[in-house]
Parts: sequence; C-alpha cells; structure tokens
Amino acid sequence: MSLLIPSTTPLQTFRDNQGTASAVAVFPDKRRMITSSYDKTLRLWDLRTGVMLKKMEGHHDRVLALAVSRDGQLIASGDESGEVIAWNGETGEPLILQPIKAHSQRISSLDFSPDATELATGSGDCTVELWDTPTWHQSRRDSIKQIGWSSSVHCVRYSPSGELLVVATDSNINIFNLSIGKCTASFEGHQTGNMSIAWTPDGMRLLSGGNNLDPTIREWDTLTWNQVGDPWTGHTGSIKAIAVDPAGALAASASEDNDVRLWRISDRRTITIFKHSYSMQCVTFSIDGKHVLSGGEDNKISEWAVPNLGINSNILAINMTARNAFITGDLSNAEELLTHEIDTDTNNYASYANRSFVMARKNDWDRALDDAIKSISIQPSLTGYISKGIAHCGKGHVRDARTAFNIASLFTNQETEAIHFLLLIKVIALFSLDQLDEAMMLLKELAATRPNTDPLACRVVEAYLRIQLGIKASNDARHDEAADHLTAAINSSAFSSNFIREEFVVLFGWDLKSLWQKAHQKRCDARLRAGRLEEALQSFRHIMDTIDDNTRDGCLDWSQAFKEECSALCLANGDTALAANDYDKAIDLYSAAIDLNCASHVVFAKRSKAKSEKTLWDDALIDAQKAIELNPSSYAGYQVKHVALRGAQRYGEAIEAFKVMLSRLDNAPEAQIRELRQQYVSPPEAEDAILTAAWTELESAPLRLLNTSTGLLCDRAAQINSFKMTATYKELLSFTTKHSDLQMERIKDVAAVYFRRVLLSHRWEETEPLLHDIQDKVVYELNAVGGIMKLQSFCKITRDAGYHWAWMDTCCIDKNNNAEVQESIDSMFIWYHHSALTIVYLCDVPPSSGSGALANSAWNKRGWTFQELVASRVVIFYQKDWSLYLDDHSPNHKESPAIMKELEDATGIDARALVAFCPGMSNVREKLRWASMRDTTLQEDIAYSLFGIFGIHLPVLYGENKHNALGRLLQEIVTRSGDITALDWIGQSSGFNSCLPVNITSYATLPYTVPPRSEDDIQTTVSSLRRNTRVVNLASKLYDELASLSAPRFANCRLHLPCITFRVAEVRRKSGPAQETHFTYEVKANGLHDLLIATEEMLMQSARPTLQTTTC
Repeated sequence: MSLLIPSTTPLQTFRDNQGTASAVAVFPDKRRMITSSYDKTLRLWDLRTGVMLKKMEGHHDRVLALAVSRDGQLIASGDESGEVIAWNGETGEPLILQPIKAHSQRISSLDFSPDATELATGSGDCTVELWDTPTWHQSRRDSIKQIGWSSSVHCVRYSPSGELLVVATDSNINIFNLSIGKCTASFEGHQTGNMSIAWTPDGMRLLSGGNNLDPTIREWDTLTWNQVGDPWTGHTGSIKAIAVDPAGALAASASEDNDVRLWRISDRRTITIFKHSYSMQCVTFSIDGKHVLSGGEDNKISEWAVPNLGINSNILAINMTARNAFITGDLSNAEELLTHEIDTDTNNYASYANRSFVMARKNDWDRALDDAIKSISIQPSLTGYISKGIAHCGKGHVRDARTAFNIASLFTNQETEAIHFLLLIKVIALFSLDQLDEAMMLLKELAATRPNTDPLACRVVEAYLRIQLGIKASNDARHDEAADHLTAAINSSAFSSNFIREEFVVLFGWDLKSLWQKAHQKRCDARLRAGRLEEALQSFRHIMDTIDDNTRDGCLDWSQAFKEECSALCLANGDTALAANDYDKAIDLYSAAIDLNCASHVVFAKRSKAKSEKTLWDDALIDAQKAIELNPSSYAGYQVKHVALRGAQRYGEAIEAFKVMLSRLDNAPEAQIRELRQQYVSPPEAEDAILTAAWTELESAPLRLLNTSTGLLCDRAAQINSFKMTATYKELLSFTTKHSDLQMERIKDVAAVYFRRVLLSHRWEETEPLLHDIQDKVVYELNAVGGIMKLQSFCKITRDAGYHWAWMDTCCIDKNNNAEVQESIDSMFIWYHHSALTIVYLCDVPPSSGSGALANSAWNKRGWTFQELVASRVVIFYQKDWSLYLDDHSPNHKESPAIMKELEDATGIDARALVAFCPGMSNVREKLRWASMRDTTLQEDIAYSLFGIFGIHLPVLYGENKHNALGRLLQEIVTRSGDITALDWIGQSSGFNSCLPVNITSYATLPYTVPPRSEDDIQTTVSSLRRNTRVVNLASKLYDELASLSAPRFANCRLHLPCITFRVAEVRRKSGPAQETHFTYEVKANGLHDLLIATEEMLMQSARPTLQTTTC
C-alpha cells in the first residue's frame, strides 16, 4: 500500500514565464534562483519574496538548459539551435558579445566543473563539448578534443570531485575520466533511454532516470558501476530531471507524469509527491535542503516544503539503539537499555526522562511520574518537563500537566522548532485530558501564527485529534458528526507522506500507516451507522483499493464484518428501490452487494431484472447467465434470462429459457416454489391461443392472400406458417407466459395487425392475371405487362405502406371451383369491410387529372365496385400511373371533402351513406336505385354483386340469365323484409315474375311517395271521427284487419300479397282516343272513395251493384 496523498498546494509559485519552464538552479547565497524558459529568456528571482529581479534576453531559440557554478559567479544557458550564452552570476549580464555556436543541434544539458573552470555541454547531435570558462573557447587539453557517441546526449554531470564526467545517452551511460581522457566505463543503464542523472554529494552513488518505457530511477555504485538494489518505482512518465539534497539523504525527480517525487535514498522509498497539472521538466533543492523547486509545462516554478523526518536532539536526547526500540515498539528492550544507562550513570537525567516515556507508553503512570521527577531533580530540562507533563496527563492531573508544560517552555532556548514541538505536545496532552476546546484552539493558533514551521507535524496532530473526536462521537452514537471528523482527518494533507516526525513515534507510539487505516475504517463504520450507505461503500472501496496485501490481511476480520453488514443493507435497500421502480438506485445497490462478494444467484437475478427495466438487455443477460452459473437448479436465473433475451429481441432463445424455467419450477424441492408454476402457461398453450386468434382473424379474410414481402400467393395454412416465422409471432409467444396473458386483447391485436390486408378495387381490363398465372410464382419476378404490371404495382404500394398481405379478385379466386366462387361472392362484402385499406385503381384517369375525373371514371359504373366502395371503411384512389388522385395524401379519401363530394354527385349516394353504409333490408328501394346505374360484364353479376348490399346469401348459378338472377334476389328481398317498395318500378316485367322488372335500371326513377296531409286536415279528420261513433268503430275494425294480415311473400315464383275485398257498385269507362292501348275506368266500391284505374285490359261496365270486388 502507498499511503501517499499527493500534495497539490505549494508554498509559493514564481510566475512570469511565457513558455515551459525548462530548467531551474539556485545560488549559494540562498536568496536567488534562476530559471530558463521556452520563451527564449532566463529570469532571476528573489526566493523569499517571489519577485522577479531580472529578465535575461539574448537567445534566439527556446532555452532548454542552464547551469550555475558552485560559487554562483557564472551562469551558462543553452538553446534549441545549439547556442550557449555565458552570464555574470551577480549581475545577470552576458559575459560574451555573441552566443557560442557550441553544437549543430539542441543543447540538452550543461554542467560546470566543481572549480568552475570548465563547462560541459551535451547535445542532440550526439556530441559533448568541453569549454574553458576563462576564455569561453573549447578546452585545449591535449587528450580531449571532442567526445562523440552514436545516439543523442540527454544529460552531462561532473562528479563532486571533478575527476569524472558522466554522459547519459539514448543507448547507454558513459563514465569519462577527464584526467586520462578516456571512457573508463559504459553500461546500458535503462534499456530504452537514459534521460537524467545526478550524483550524491559524497560521490559514492549515481542516480539515473529512464524514459516513459522504463520510468524508474536506478542507483549505481560508483566504485563498481553495478546497480544497487531494485529500481525505484512510482513514476509513469519519462523522468526529465533528478536532484539530490545537500545532505545526500533525499532525492527529487521530475517526470512527464506531472509529478515530482521526493525519495529517501537510504531505503529508496517515496516520502511525498508534489502534484502538478502539467508535465514536469526540471527540479532542484534549495541550498539548505528544506525546499524543492520544480517547473515544467505549467510555465511556472513551484516551491514545496520538504517534510521534517528526524528527531531534533535539542528536544529529545536519545541514543540510536533506544530510539529504534521505541520506534519498533520494543518497549521492554527500550526500558532495559535506559535502565542500563541509569545504572551506569545515576545522574543521567536524560535517561530518566526517556525511561519515563517508556513507562508512559506502557500506561505505568506512577513510574512514569517518578522517573520524570527524578530527571528534573538531577537537572531541569525540556525533556524532563515534557515527560512530567505527559505523566500527569496519564494520571488525570490537568493543572499539574499544564504547569509542567508551561515550565518546559523555559528550556526551549527560544528555538522556533522546539517551541512549536512543545506546543504540539501540549495540544495532545490537553486533548487527552478532555480539554477538547482548548486543545483545538491552541492548534488553530499554531497553524495561523506559525504556518511555515513544520506544517506537516501540525497537520498530523490535527488529523490525530480529528480521529479521536470521530471515535468519541461514534461511541456516543453521533455517527454523522463522527463521519465529518474522520473525513476532515483523511482529507488533510497529514497522510501525504509515508513519514512522521519520530518524536511522535517515540512519545506516543504513533504509526502513520495505522492512523490512516484507523481513520478510514472508523469513517466507514460511522457512515454506515449514519445511514449513509453509498458514502460508506465509497469509503470502503477507497481503503481497499489503496492498501497493500499485508495491510489487507491485517484488517480481514473488520473488512469481512463490514462487508456482511453492508451487503445486507444493500440488498434490503435494493429490494426497496426495485419495488419503487427506482431502477438506477437498485442497480447501484445490487452492484455494491456484488462488489462486497455477496454474489448469490438471487442478487444477480435481481440486478438483471433492474437492468432489464432500464432496457440494458446485454448487461441484464450477463447477470442472468451469472445467476444460472451460481445456481443452475434455480428457476430465477432462467426467469430473468427469458426477460433479457426477450428485450434483446432474441425471441427463440427467450422461449427456450422460459421452457427451462418451467422445468426448474416443476422439479423444485420446495412446495411453495412448485406452486409458482401454476400461474404460467406452457409455450404450446400460448401457441394455441395465438393461433386461435390468428384463425379467427382470417375468418373475415379472403381464402388466399398475396404475401407482399415474398410475392407468393398463400392459402390460409401458408398465411399461418408465415405468421409463425415472423419476429412478431415469436415476440408474442415469448410475452405470453401467464394465464392472464391468454385473456389479454394483446393477442388479438397482434394477430389483427399482422393480418391486416389491402384489397384492390378496379375495373377489369382486357388482360388480367388469373390464379394459374401466379400460383407458386413470385409476382415481382413475372413479366411486367398488362394486368401483371397492375398487380405488381399494387403489391409494392401495399408493401411500402407496411402491410403484409394483398388481395386482387382476378387472381386470388379459383374460378373453376364453384364452392370457392360461391363462398367468395357470399363473403365479398365482409372481406372489403374488414380490410385495413381498399386501394381503388382508376385505369382511365390520367396522371395529374383534376377534380371530376373520378366521377367520369368507368369504375363508378361497374356493379361490383358499388359493393367495394360502400363496404370499405378506408379507401385511397390511385390514378393510371399509380399516383394519388388529386395528390391527396390523407390516409383515407373517405375523409376528403372534395373527393366525397365528387363521389356523391357521381353515384347519387349520400356521402353519409358512403361512409357509414349498413348492409341489410333497410331502405330497399333506395339501394336498388343506387344499383340501377351500374353494369356488369356477366349479366348474372348485376344480382350477385348486390348479395352483400342486402346481406343475402343465395346460390350462385352462372348461366341462369339475369331474369332469374335478379328475380331470385328481389324475391328474397321481398320475402325476407316484407318491403314491397321493390315492386315500385317502371319498365319491362320479368319472365321470372311479372311483378318484378327484367332490368335493374327499372329502379332508376325515384319511388312514389304519398303526399303528406297537412296538420289541419289531419285534425279535421280526427275531429269528425270523434263525432261519429259508427265511423270510429269501422276504422278500428279496419286497423285490426290490417294488423292481422300476413306479410308479402313469393312462393313458386308467385307473389302473395295480403288484401281486403270491397264490393264494386259501378264500373264506367272514360272516353279516350280511338286507338288507345290503355283504358281508364271510374270505379265505385262500397267502403272506398271513388277510384280511377288504368289498365291494358277491358273491364265489364256496370251501373248497379255487382258481385265484382276490388282488392286493396
């Protein structure tokens, strides 16, 4: 585990560069710093104030490297064009008139020899040059003219003694002995490039940094040039620069991964990370080693504080062996060592104070206080009074502890660090005595008044106090407060380093790693207890992702208990969210439970269900499969797999998953699970219900239909098979899983939609396709001539409109099969009435015709089209080229006012009747008048085409002639309806029955209607009846007789009409033309008004009562 939390807030920044800060160096006066930039300049800075002292210009290209001599008198800088400029270290002025053209390519590195008499330059041109600084000419050493290699030079560095020059290139690291002028060692270093190098001050170690393919630091023994230990790992980008602090204890590295890492050389561990927003190019230490200065593509230099890691001997005087025993927690050994020191020198006051610390660590407060008092009695000291204050704290003596710490301040010698440390100890002591407010106030004052005095120690103490406050709040069930304290501790920068001041370890046994771990664990617990489950999980994931394997093993019991408790809450809350349709939350909670290793098949099944509700079908399927893997015998995994596959439109697989689910329910050992099976239907049961709905839908459809997708003519069995092959059918089957589904309208609706059909209404032309022309053939592949072209166009328009089925009368009826012809004629009206759309093709209406063309079309005169027009609910008219009539794009031309007005005028049928026509026996005479304007090719069809209009089913007998066909129709109408208005016609009588016409055109005239009597006339008649009782009785008797009359009927082609007879009193012929063919008679009959009769026959005249009767 790395406890490193990157530090992102520098002490100060130096801003003015207009480009990447490429190099940085400090002067031995500790006051100044110099930087170079891609903006072609150098800048001198005041380190204390951050003020830029001087901007140094002279380069013509980006400045990539700079160096300052050890004495600070010289500055050298190199740019991308290969030029070098020498500057005065005090004034910042150039020492030479013109830049030196040192190399043909970029200068990547510069370094002064320790005595500042020589400057080494390394370049991308694969060479290193040496320059005499007194003259700024190339070195005149006899043995050295030029050092050259086969790859680019990235870094050159003199050894601290000046004897050696190290050159790092892409391919190797070369050690050049300047005294003998030879390369004495060469090794690969990093396999893919050596980017940076740095010496330790004692010259015993060389550090090298690799590029992005090997972003490590390697340590080399300068006696053997062998690698020491393992590579230092942590960076992820090329290491552009390495610096070593003046004490040789720390190293800093700048990388393209945006980080500057601070390392402790002794154990090669990262101490802290200074985080930047951009790639880093340079790094160096301040002269006193207390600060790191870094820069790069953020165009600035940032100054960072180096954490204080060691024990100040002025505060705690303790030997190394005892200190190590303190640090490792070997308190018995530490006590033994200190007791030996006391036995050796009984006046060793420091050993008594240090042993007091041991006793305090052991919670042996009496002995701790005794040793502290003994130490002070021998010699009062800072250490002694600190030990006495701590001992009094342990015994709960607030006043005595405060007094001891106050006296201790007298022994700090006014050293800032000692005063600061003592105050931190006092903060800890006051806190342990429950003086919480006072302790926190003192800590805040320290941070405010001494911000730059060991800020890390201050933050560590604050983090410790926050953790203790969090634990206390948690113990008091104040979990939200506890979580806030612990979060504050964690978010502080106390844990940004692996290290802690050893004084805290010695005095209190603090371990930063354990402190960090405790803070995180307690925060997890507090957030969980506070009901902040998601935050608790985030905290848990953070700690588990951060700790190493050893730490993870150490907290195994805690993590297991925490996971179990969290898992239970996640599952419960997930179930609640799922029930509330909050699927995102349910998914997150179930995912959290799974991440916590609560990976039961039930959890995966529930998450699969939630994902399916979010239409995340693929993810849901993965979870379903996982549920099955965990428990193959359970139905739950197959249940959600069925849903996921169904949602993914993999219906065949969904049905198979459903079948397996049913088998798991049937074979479940638990009775309550087996009972669940009762709510489901098997796929065969569902299939029966669906096919029943399909067959029911087809009952009102033609016997054969054209499949618009395949172009094949299909009988009903083929239509059903086509349906079963569709995704629609499989989808419906996969969704029909429960008994309640069988009762749903959805099945009927799906069948109705799939079997929606479009019927063609047209005038037959000379060449029309017949059944044998298209049977077992693809209509789209037939030769597009004549009626085939019409059929193909009709099918394509139907298909493009989204309909699967089409029907055309010429080719979809087997006209050689009398039974089929009979059924087709009987069903024709129903077929058109139940069609989704009727397309009317007007073969005689040219493209772009205007209004009136429809009215003049022969289609309006055909007998069969009358039925097709009034039966269809949705109609669209197409012109000869299959363009829309009047360019009317409305979905139903029966809703078009213009077209309906035209049809109304052309047919004589009221528009309301055209839209809402009711077949049957109502308005018989009017329907016959509408049909009177129609004609058919076959004479019998004039009657057969009206079967549907009147809702009549009669045998179809082609060849019987129109007399019989029309006679049978009219006879059936009169017989069934009792409506004798069918006898109201003008024209030639039929041979079938003289009461009936031979032609339908006989009904063209409007029927006779009795003129209505006025209201006054009616009232007068009623009044007269009331005054004459005899007349009233006679009228009543007449109405009774009328009510008892039988209905009109035909029998054996003879008309039977109900009648009442009246005795004739007189018959007298009226005179007329000599050659008249009709005779008119005046007739008087008892009980009737005088009659006027016209007839072709001559009647016997009589002026007295006769036995003749007249019938009404």
